[in-house]
Amino acid sequence: MVGKSGNFDEMYDADGNIRPAYADYCGWFDEQDNASLRRKDAEADESFRKTGITFNVYGDDEAEERLIPFDMVPRVITAPEWRKLTRGIEQRVRALNSFLYDLYHRQEIIRAGRVPERLFRQNEAWLPNMVGFTPPGGIYTHIVGIDLVRTGPDDFFVLEDNARTPSGVSYMLENRETMMSMFPDLFSRVHVETVSNYPRRLARSLAACAPPAFASSGRSKPTVAVLTPGIYNSAYYEHAFLADQMGAELVEGSDLRVVNGLVQMRTTSGYRPIDVLYRRVDDDYLDPLTFEPSSVLGVPGIMDVYRAGGITIANAPGTGICDDKAIYSFMPEIVEFYTGEKPLLPNVETWRCADSDSLAYVLDNLDELVVKEVHGSGGYGMLIGPTASKKEIREFRKKLEATPENYIAQPTLSLSTCPIFTKKGLAPRHVDLRPFVLVSPQGIDITPGGLTRVALKEGSLVVNSSQGGGTKDTWVLKD
Repeated sequence: MVGKSGNFDEMYDADGNIRPAYADYCGWFDEQDNASLRRKDAEADESFRKTGITFNVYGDDEAEERLIPFDMVPRVITAPEWRKLTRGIEQRVRALNSFLYDLYHRQEIIRAGRVPERLFRQNEAWLPNMVGFTPPGGIYTHIVGIDLVRTGPDDFFVLEDNARTPSGVSYMLENRETMMSMFPDLFSRVHVETVSNYPRRLARSLAACAPPAFASSGRSKPTVAVLTPGIYNSAYYEHAFLADQMGAELVEGSDLRVVNGLVQMRTTSGYRPIDVLYRRVDDDYLDPLTFEPSSVLGVPGIMDVYRAGGITIANAPGTGICDDKAIYSFMPEIVEFYTGEKPLLPNVETWRCADSDSLAYVLDNLDELVVKEVHGSGGYGMLIGPTASKKEIREFRKKLEATPENYIAQPTLSLSTCPIFTKKGLAPRHVDLRPFVLVSPQGIDITPGGLTRVALKEGSLVVNSSQGGGTKDTWVLKD
């Protein structure tokens, strides 16, 4: 089945036949009672609400807590498709880490003229404090989320890189647990790769990045902690969930202090050193002595301890520059420069509005393009030309003409669709995929699956939860 706009349907082919990836699932689905499935759908929502799987949407006045909608029709990826994706993801993540090392050291890629210097000299995400410093193990991007979109049977594109603090992995885990508890018989029929061991893999990967100070401490096991801004942060549920699942400490800035040259956390028996800090606090708030002086979310002096080899911070400060969409537009050049290979996963075609010729093209075709802020996220600050009103296009044109360097533009892709469960039956909706990648000196570990986000509104291309999107369980089939 092909969508109205001609987009690729992942469950049905053009003749309405079930694709092989979904054959076993659809065989099971056809045997189910529709009323029973509706009850299960309601049970899933209630389970998420009771568990507290929510996020905050920040409005003009105050934050609003919302339930992330969950759709119980899985998104299925075959083993050969997944092998192809993992090769491309691994290549890209290696290039990102090499790029960050180079950017904070000799800047060979700039000397070679492959990336313009202005992209980081005027970029707040680039931290001069990191120049000349190599993080423990040489790892900058310990946890990475690569956003992928699909437009055809073999056509996958990278939409965004998330190298600062990628979120959403808790929803990947909860979606699978919910599906397994509701439909245990389904998993005996369809053999799916597991994702439930992600917290254990995360803990192992972070521990492998312990700093030099740990090796001389005489302790047998590094201490890992998750630094959260607190209960009012939009992703607090995930911070608490991951700390609990890893067996790590969940700490706030007020729980930590520098003692004897080490970052230590307060316990009932005194202060105890932390070796690896999985921080979910932005760079600006990490150390009030180095960055924002008024911050109460971070730890005074932590950057001095970090540079002295006393602690590992994951992800490394300064990695956020890889989330910049102007940098993203140069990723084909970055991958080729550091790997000597053409990218296995291509970028979406991108126009850099800072370039006069590109800007002229974008202004002439605003009603056909998607325009994004280079520092934007969460689906905010963007224009989707085909669905925008004439007034919205006029207003956006003024912003674009005033600060063109703040924007990039991309074609409106025919994103693939997967069915969602509705009262009237299955209905196609657009999806993307965020696989999660762990990086340590021991290698790159990609969890088989990831977070599938789905635009629940018919015809919508915006999958972000803050913009009305939901999530699905993502299945990678075993061979």
